[in-house]
Amino acid sequence: MPERYIAFDVETPNAANDRMSAIGVAVVEGGAVVEEFSTLVNPETYFNAFNVQLTGITPGMAAEAPTFPELWPILAPILESGLLVAHNAPFDMSVLSKCLRAYGIPWRPVVDYACTCRMGRRCFPELANHRLDTLCTYLDIPLDHHRAGSDSRACGELLLRCLDHGADIERFRRHYDLLRARTIS
Repeated sequence: MPERYIAFDVETPNAANDRMSAIGVAVVEGGAVVEEFSTLVNPETYFNAFNVQLTGITPGMAAEAPTFPELWPILAPILESGLLVAHNAPFDMSVLSKCLRAYGIPWRPVVDYACTCRMGRRCFPELANHRLDTLCTYLDIPLDHHRAGSDSRACGELLLRCLDHGADIERFRRHYDLLRARTIS
């Protein structure tokens, strides 16, 4: 069983979901969030009004932020250091995959991940839904929703609550094909 988990969250500027406007990472180790990193990202593309309203990230805010290729030397060692975890992980994994492909950045062909939404469904079936904000409210986890840093930390805290609730991380481990942007059956 991994002892280090990398909870991450991305925000996107538009519906193409092939670029990031923000990323947050929370490293979970020894039963606690031990490291955090978050930043706006210059997506070098257009913003949809819907995404701006959802995330609060405007083109002007991201204009001076580093680009994904500039951030990759910082992100890669962190993402490689443990099992990736996200809430609605197939979305975040697909954005990561498409972003790597859009910039021609080689990484791994396949990466393992776990999804806290799936874990939340198993651990807390009594809830009407298992969105991140719903689970955080129920479990009294602080959340400033759609802020990548807050979402990644909340995901890490949710992971810890699910593990404390008896979830076996191996039952939730999946393999993601980064080249084809899909979970491998």
